[in-house]
Amino acid sequence: MLLSVAIIFAQEKDETAMKYAETITIDDMKEDLTILASDALEGRETGKRGQKMAAAYIRAHFEELGLEGPAENGKGYYQDVKLKTSKAGNIYIKIGNKKLTNINDFMYLGSSKNSEEVSTEVVFVGDGSEKSFENLDVKGKSIMLINSNRRERGQIIRAAVEKGVDKIFVLRTGDQSEYESFMKRYKNYFTRGTMGIDKDEEEDTSVGSFYISPNTAAEIMNKPFEKLTSAIAKFNEGDLKALKKIKPKKVSYKTDFVKTKFISENVLGYLEGTDLKDEILVLTAHYDHLGMQGDKIYNGADDDGSGTVAVMDIAEAFAKAKADGHGPRRSILFMAVTGEEKGLLGSAYYADNPIYPLENTVADLNIDMIGRIDDRELESQNYVSLVGSDKLSTELHELSERMNNTYTNLFLDYTYNDENHPERIYYRSDHWNFAKNGIPVIFYTTGSHPDYHKETDTVDKIEFELMTKRTKLVFYTAWEIANRDKRLVVDKKMDPNSRR
Repeated sequence: MLLSVAIIFAQEKDETAMKYAETITIDDMKEDLTILASDALEGRETGKRGQKMAAAYIRAHFEELGLEGPAENGKGYYQDVKLKTSKAGNIYIKIGNKKLTNINDFMYLGSSKNSEEVSTEVVFVGDGSEKSFENLDVKGKSIMLINSNRRERGQIIRAAVEKGVDKIFVLRTGDQSEYESFMKRYKNYFTRGTMGIDKDEEEDTSVGSFYISPNTAAEIMNKPFEKLTSAIAKFNEGDLKALKKIKPKKVSYKTDFVKTKFISENVLGYLEGTDLKDEILVLTAHYDHLGMQGDKIYNGADDDGSGTVAVMDIAEAFAKAKADGHGPRRSILFMAVTGEEKGLLGSAYYADNPIYPLENTVADLNIDMIGRIDDRELESQNYVSLVGSDKLSTELHELSERMNNTYTNLFLDYTYNDENHPERIYYRSDHWNFAKNGIPVIFYTTGSHPDYHKETDTVDKIEFELMTKRTKLVFYTAWEIANRDKRLVVDKKMDPNSRR
């Protein structure tokens, strides 16, 4: 874990940068956020009327500033993001002649490809260690995995996809009562449907997972569950044939989804640079939220109205600087992205369909929830939490610290930057889709609070003075990145095991 100590010395203040930082005001931020987080926008749910209204408001702001709308095919300020919702239909597993149904007997998650009834061979891979796969033929087959570690399961599932596995039968616990508690707790989540990028089924390489109980696992493998865990222990002790001795019954499955396709939008505003204009700095924040549930409106003032307004005001500061002849050397793409709450969809779509080459993108500064003070005991409430600044570029981290020491003097909290932090924030907002492509990032946030993802996340609870100061830190950091002589050096590589 990093400590925010003043070991990165302040530099001489840039009077020009300070002049335009002062155009970022509490009054402007309050005005924009009051509109974006109003009841009239109905919680800005992805694909719904309120999201379209928010997109139009942001587009109008970018247009008024004189930013270019760079999206292709004449779309201007909107990059169309092709999405679909998939709601589970008739999904079942057959073990011999016994039929188990989704939600009642197991939970299905993952690929939304439709299939007729498919017969599959299930290979027992124990706890899914790399060693357990070495002498097992899994290509075109299904696997059964017993592992309670969520992070390890994610890595194993990704590896299984690369090995050509058909489906995955997952046990996240070896206790039947704990499994039943899990089913009860997450039933609504698994039944409400999922949203994803609309790809042709031929392009969809994802694999579905059946989250099953210990009793179901025992039935599939035709062994008491204790025999399965015993086989794992024997294998890990050196008996390399222990897993192969577990032979399944005949298993088949069917997956069926009802799908609805629609378009959402990333809202883009482009400010062309001067002598280094082919290099691009990106600033991101997601502008949509959770919408409505019954008569409750989830306004998302902090999540992420605060970040969206910050991007809008930073764009205004840079546009004013350019109008006065002080435009940035590098180009800047200001991007309000869609679908973050649904799985980082808008930023993922941009990363797969970039307007400007990713190899020319020097950094992404991503802002998500900077309007509140969370419920942690920190050294100071005059703070912002940073994630990712040191992951790929030492220079970016040092630059960030230097900008703070020179201009804003916030307490920089790196709690969430810890790779072992249970919330794994580095992988949970839109910067990740840049970082996984080797682009240095900083994620600005202030952590969760009691109103997170509730209808009580409203404008009246925003700490506007702190929000403005945090926004200025992002501005100064962007100013320095956009105007320095050389692009940031990427001196660290992405850990292939550190994935979402």
